Amino acid sequence: MTVMLKTKPLIIALIAISFAFSACNNLENMKLKPPVAEVIPHEMTIHEHTRVDNYYWLNQREDSAVIQYLTDENKYTDAILNHTDEFQTKLYDEILGRIKQDDNSVPYFKNKYWYYTRYEEGQEYPIYCRKFHSLDADEQIMLNVNTLAEKYAYYAASGLSVSDDNKILSFGEDTVSRRKYTIRFLNLETGEFLADQIGNTTGRAVWAADNKTVFFSTKDESLRSAKIIKYRLGDENKTSEIFHEEDPTFNTYIYRTKTDKFLVIGSSSTVSNEYRILEANKPDSEFRLFQKRERDLEFNISHFNNKFYVLTNMDAKNFRLMETSESKTSKENWKEVIAHRDDVMLLGIELFNNFMAVEEKENGLTNIRIIDNNTKEEHYLDFGEETYTAGISYNPDFATNDLRYSYSSLTTPSSTIDYNMKTKVKDVKKQQEVLGDFSSENYEAKRIWATAKDGTKVPVSLVYKKDIDPAANNPLLLYAYGSYGYSMDPYFSSARLSLLDRGFVYAIAHIRGGQEMGRYWYEEGKMLNKMNTFTDFNACAEYLIAENYTSSEHLFAMGGSAGGLLMGAIINLQPELYKGVIAAVPFVDVVTTMLDESIPLTTGEFDEWGNPKVKEYYDYMLSYSPYDQVEAKNYPNLLVTTGLHDSQVQYWEPAKWVAKLRAMKTDDNILLLKTNMAFGHGGASGRFERLKEVALEYAFIFDLVGITE
Repeated sequence: MTVMLKTKPLIIALIAISFAFSACNNLENMKLKPPVAEVIPHEMTIHEHTRVDNYYWLNQREDSAVIQYLTDENKYTDAILNHTDEFQTKLYDEILGRIKQDDNSVPYFKNKYWYYTRYEEGQEYPIYCRKFHSLDADEQIMLNVNTLAEKYAYYAASGLSVSDDNKILSFGEDTVSRRKYTIRFLNLETGEFLADQIGNTTGRAVWAADNKTVFFSTKDESLRSAKIIKYRLGDENKTSEIFHEEDPTFNTYIYRTKTDKFLVIGSSSTVSNEYRILEANKPDSEFRLFQKRERDLEFNISHFNNKFYVLTNMDAKNFRLMETSESKTSKENWKEVIAHRDDVMLLGIELFNNFMAVEEKENGLTNIRIIDNNTKEEHYLDFGEETYTAGISYNPDFATNDLRYSYSSLTTPSSTIDYNMKTKVKDVKKQQEVLGDFSSENYEAKRIWATAKDGTKVPVSLVYKKDIDPAANNPLLLYAYGSYGYSMDPYFSSARLSLLDRGFVYAIAHIRGGQEMGRYWYEEGKMLNKMNTFTDFNACAEYLIAENYTSSEHLFAMGGSAGGLLMGAIINLQPELYKGVIAAVPFVDVVTTMLDESIPLTTGEFDEWGNPKVKEYYDYMLSYSPYDQVEAKNYPNLLVTTGLHDSQVQYWEPAKWVAKLRAMKTDDNILLLKTNMAFGHGGASGRFERLKEVALEYAFIFDLVGITE
């Protein structure tokens, strides 16, 4: 079914050739033959239109032929990149060498304890700790994830939550990377695990106030979070289904308010929300409806001072803030607190006794606004940089005047800052330590504006080392996401220094489909406007070339998941713009996936992409779906990555895409598929292991521009 690689002779030959040739020359001179996927036509007909998928058979995860094909592709990738192995090791060591391995998070105080996370030298996983009342007290290790992970190739601990009496820790455990968690319980007084284990959950248990009852959400066969279950510790007979979200376009979840007074069951789709509330000290009572769902009514709720605050898009595209009493919560009772603004999007709030902190998005940047609850005076934090990332962090204490927030930029390492909202004094509690000779003064960040196909101005964030001329056709890596209203804010990466220090410019295209410029920015990049996302990215690429930041021979693009869809679409539209592209876990078989409601995420995303069972959406999605639009033409050099156990984008999408590209493309450029056979959507679970993936990606693009060390 597949062509097997004779890897040993090839590797010996590659070593003999050494570094005299680029990877392209290796292909030309060595005549390495990639695996060939068997063609088994599979017809799919809808709306009187038939598509033929020659590689549909690759979706059989348990088929030995499928595993063999993925293994052959991995061997081929290893053979092609074999001459970069030493460079990859150097890059890995270099990136690892910038990381302070014995590191602690900034502690926060809640319910008599200071909580923090720390890492030890050489250890992959975190150690979760606490101290009673004072930071000078003895440390109690709650959970050492390194110990738990010893037996597994992949391990993730998620959703740590402590009972109100501080005696029991609950957490979710995933050993497959499929995001199906088993909830476990640990007695913090004895250090012994309880016998209770609950499988097939989203990973977090929410405690009622009785220290015995927990609530959690479970997943259906498509991995949709569909039910809320109540469980009494030590008594399996006290398990009951509390809520079943029967609408397949909604997910359900549960949380406890910051005041700890209420348990909240939420149901959410792309364009609608619904909540049910219950006093946490009455876990056996019935939840009551907060506000029934309505299409296109989005809102979330926060509790404070016997009121609920409601952040909503009701008559407010960019959202506004309302309030209502605990007893009368339906929308006709909501009263406005912060009005809607056309040019500013309201992202979220943090409530304190004396102040309210408001997170906003304006002109592509996040602002934090402070409002005095008593005087109503307000002011904004000054971040002092042209392009940056900021956001409100975890603030469990109502009584404090200190707001904790996070801050970074393309040149400033990630920082945790306490801001006194009364005195307006900032206290940098921690800034990411970058080992070695790093100085932010050696790098420059700026923001420029490209013009999209329809005349829309699209912001682009840039960073580069000051000792290069930014307008000298430098190698440049352009990154974007552009979906789900997720804003790709400019953040710091110590790994990225390995690019910048070798003369690369790094750029983020803030394209439509994200929410950088407000809610309309998202709506103009979704559903029947999705093509704007792809043409925006190519317009940014064209602008960077026109302004001599780079050239098509030095321009690289990268995106993952929905950003991988972006990568597939842009090279179908304008492949000539790019020297190379990295598509990580790419969502590229859009139509087939969205027609299959058994696949995770499908039903919940009809309002993101459209439902192809409706002909208008089918036709539009088909017009950009990367897999369906592959043509017989030249494509850039491509590195495609995936994970066999990916729960978000199934591995067969990138596998089929690569197989089809191999059969149809007319160039001799590199096309590589790397499947991580042990992991899923997020890659490796350890903090160091995933750096090997970064080193591989960087070596791939460095090789294409002749950088070998």
